[in-house]
Amino acid sequence: MFDKLLEARQKAEEIKKRLDNIIVRGEAEGGLIKITATANKEVTEVSIDQVFLSNANKEELEELLAVAMNHAMRQADNISQTEMQAATKDMLGGLGGLFGQS
Repeated sequence: MFDKLLEARQKAEEIKKRLDNIIVRGEAEGGLIKITATANKEVTEVSIDQVFLSNANKEELEELLAVAMNHAMRQADNISQTEMQAATKDMLGGLGGLFGQS
């Protein structure tokens, strides 16, 4: 049983490393604001079009940054959930031997 727990922990670390290397992007206002992040939800870049920035007011900019950020975070969530579901399925399949199943 301890081996299975250790294996699960190692699998979780592998997934985290893999998610660190997956890039997600969120945009707002037709790409004038772009957010780049990892699938582990770490923002790595924020890009705002210079012309848009010079014409935008503070409230508009804040709202659109939130929109772009939320798009990127939803993508990260979807990827993370998919990775975790696959890992859980693999682990549960391996646990069948603990209960006399092959």
